[in-house]
Amino acid sequence: MFRLTIHTAFAAAHNLINYQGDCENLHGHNWKVEVSITTDELDKAGLGIDFKILKKETNNLLKTLDHKYLNELAPFSEISPSSENIARYLYHELTKIFGSDKVKVEMVTVWESDFAAASYYE
Repeated sequence: MFRLTIHTAFAAAHNLINYQGDCENLHGHNWKVEVSITTDELDKAGLGIDFKILKKETNNLLKTLDHKYLNELAPFSEISPSSENIARYLYHELTKIFGSDKVKVEMVTVWESDFAAASYYE
């Protein structure tokens, strides 16, 4: 089995819902995103998936979040746009693109700072 991982980032504003503290106020982060996929097969070039493709599709998805107020976006209209919920959202959206018998999204990790991250996997 092979695991391939890319790192990318986006910037956005949010406020946490049902949270008592500073983070209930509007604020922003420069989120770092780590996406890992697994595969047990390699193509003719010896690749599980081209890193360029994985990063391109991930960045296309992140463009829908970048420099936005996350609370106003459909995926977070009913739930708090926490790092946990962002990671779950990205996992499910990337699974629609990369989920197959050969390739599986293993985990998505969203870092809201250099010292705090949330991961989602199934």
